[in-house]
Amino acid sequence: MDLCQVAVHLTFATATGHCLIDRRLYFTREWAGDEERRELTGVPDELCFTTKPQLAAHMLRAAGLQGISASFFLGDEVYGGRELRTTCRELGLGYVVAVRSNHQVTTPAAKLTAARAAARLPKRAWERMRTGTGQKGVRDDDWAMIEVTADDTPDGHDPDTGTSVLLVRRHRYTRTLSYYRCFAPGPVTLARLVSLVCRRWRVEDDFQDAKETCHLDKGQVTCWNSWHRWSVITLVAYAFLAVTAALERTAQTSRNDPAETDLVTLSSHELLRLLRALMLPPPRRDAEHLLWWSPWRRRHQHHARLCHRRWHTYADTTP
Repeated sequence: MDLCQVAVHLTFATATGHCLIDRRLYFTREWAGDEERRELTGVPDELCFTTKPQLAAHMLRAAGLQGISASFFLGDEVYGGRELRTTCRELGLGYVVAVRSNHQVTTPAAKLTAARAAARLPKRAWERMRTGTGQKGVRDDDWAMIEVTADDTPDGHDPDTGTSVLLVRRHRYTRTLSYYRCFAPGPVTLARLVSLVCRRWRVEDDFQDAKETCHLDKGQVTCWNSWHRWSVITLVAYAFLAVTAALERTAQTSRNDPAETDLVTLSSHELLRLLRALMLPPPRRDAEHLLWWSPWRRRHQHHARLCHRRWHTYADTTP
C-alpha cells in the first residue's frame, strides 16, 4: 500500500451543520489482485476489488442500519451510475447526482443524451435562481428541469411512483452547462433540487476542514489496520469540532443577542484556535525537558530505522 491512498467518504449534511461520518479505502483492480502485496499490508482475505460507487452503497446501507436517516443522496459524476441510483431507491432515498453530457436519458419525446436534451429547451424553460452565497456576494445561475423516465427502478417497486428529472445548470456568464440526474420519492420543486445541488459542496468543505484542522491527509501509514486507526482518530476529532461548532451556531441563533448580529458563524477552525489557547496546555520549553526529549526522540528514530531495514529485507526476500 503506497502512502498515496484514495478513500470514499460519506458526509451527513443538514441545514444546521455537516460532518464526515464514514469512509472506505479504495484500491485498484491490480492492487486487489496482488496477493503478495495484500499479505504484506494486512488486507483481509475476504475483501475483493470494489468500485467507488459500490463502496458508497456499502456506506449508505451501513448508515441506514445504524439509524441514520436522510432524504437524499448527493454525489458527483463518479456516483451517477445506475447501480448506485438503484440502491438509493431501495433504501428509500432520493438522489441528485452529477452526470456527463453524454449521459443517456429517455424523455417523453425521445431517447437522447443530456446535452441534446438541454439543447432542445426553449428560452422560457430557464429560470435564474440563487446558487449560493460566498464572501464576494451571491451567485446566480440559470436552471431548467426536464422530465425523464426512470431507468433505475428496483425490483418490486412501482416504476410510476416518484419524480425523475434531468436538472440542467447554465453558468450565468460562461454559459457552461452542468447536468444532474435527480429522483424524488414524491413531488419536488426546482428550488428544492437547486438547494440540494448546492448542499453537495458540504463534502468538499468537510474534506478541506478535516485536512487543515485534524490532518486527515497526514497519516504516514502503509498497512490496512494502521490506515483505519488513523482515519478513525481524525474523523472522531473532526466530528467533535463540527458538532460543537454546529451546536454553538444553533445556540447563537436562539439567543438572538444583538451583540452577535454582526459576527460570522463559528467555524471548526476558530473553535480549534480557542481550544488550543484556552484548554490545551502549552508545550514545555524549559532546558531540562528539552535535554530529556532530544535523546528520547533520537533513540526512537534509531529503532524505527532498524525496523524499516528489517522490513525491507523481509519484503525483498522471495518466499
